[in-house]
Amino acid sequence: MTSVQRSRGSIRAIGAMTAAVTVVVATLAGCSSTGGKRAEEAREQAASGKANVTTPRWKFAMVTHSGEGDTYWDIVQSGAKQAAAKDNIEFLYSHDKEAGRQAQLVQTAIDKKVDGLIVTLAKPDAMKAVVKKAVKAGIPVVTVNSGQEVSRDVGALTHIGQDEVLAGEAVGRELNERGKKKALCVLHEQGNVGHEQRCDGIKKTFDGKVENLYVDGTNMPGVQSSVEAKLQSDKKVDAVVTLGAPFAATAAEARKDAGSDAEIDTFDLNAKVAAGLKDGTIGFAVDQQPYMQGYEAVDLLWLYRYNADMLGGGKPVLTGPQILTKKDAAKLEELTKRGTR
Repeated sequence: MTSVQRSRGSIRAIGAMTAAVTVVVATLAGCSSTGGKRAEEAREQAASGKANVTTPRWKFAMVTHSGEGDTYWDIVQSGAKQAAAKDNIEFLYSHDKEAGRQAQLVQTAIDKKVDGLIVTLAKPDAMKAVVKKAVKAGIPVVTVNSGQEVSRDVGALTHIGQDEVLAGEAVGRELNERGKKKALCVLHEQGNVGHEQRCDGIKKTFDGKVENLYVDGTNMPGVQSSVEAKLQSDKKVDAVVTLGAPFAATAAEARKDAGSDAEIDTFDLNAKVAAGLKDGTIGFAVDQQPYMQGYEAVDLLWLYRYNADMLGGGKPVLTGPQILTKKDAAKLEELTKRGTR
């Protein structure tokens, strides 16, 4: 073979190698581009509420004990709707603070032959029969937020939320660290077993004294006047613990009008609470992560129907408690504005 022939052979080999590398690079670039595009499409799909049409289309209902205007449940719904969009679920939401009417809404969901049911059991005695009826009808049920103790008894697959007693105990310990001596626990919904458990949990771990104050959560001016009157009449109260985020700002106004130095602390989180943590009008918040409760409830039902999966091993799936303070405020403000915390 002449030197010219060897040279031509080498050139052809180099050319082939170059072409092969080009193909590999192009392929990898295509994969990267496709992967990035798909990830972006998934994000846009979730944001727009468009369903993932590659999975079965099912209908899930969520029925809660929420009253009108409770921002906590807006966050729960936000999480549920995001998961529903991802999982190709038609999501139905209804609520009523009156237990009998809540039970009727569950019956309506049964009549609609939904493929999955998410329900709260704040007042379990009124709800047990109809939830068992749903299970008997072959509808998989997940309980959220309240009713952990009776969830398995009614046949639910699992419970998603925080253990209310443990959450209360966390508050008691936090109050101890802050040197508090007497706390007022403000219950805004009489008959709600979860609320009673929160206050009971505080009493278990708090070294000081805890006094319950029952108010009508649907009458915010009444809530403010009740807290104000208590702070005026009992100067020993140095901490007020509200059981819902909307009541924290009201308690702060009551404190100001009463001329009290009591610290305002609260269960749950919203934009006003995040702002209060930042400016010091609120000492700390106990978050049970409602967005996660809604999201995981829908996603777990989908996983169960699609792949017979279930988290928890028969135990509750806990989403809290998480103690939030001033150091968390900046990030929380950002998240509350988008409706996910």
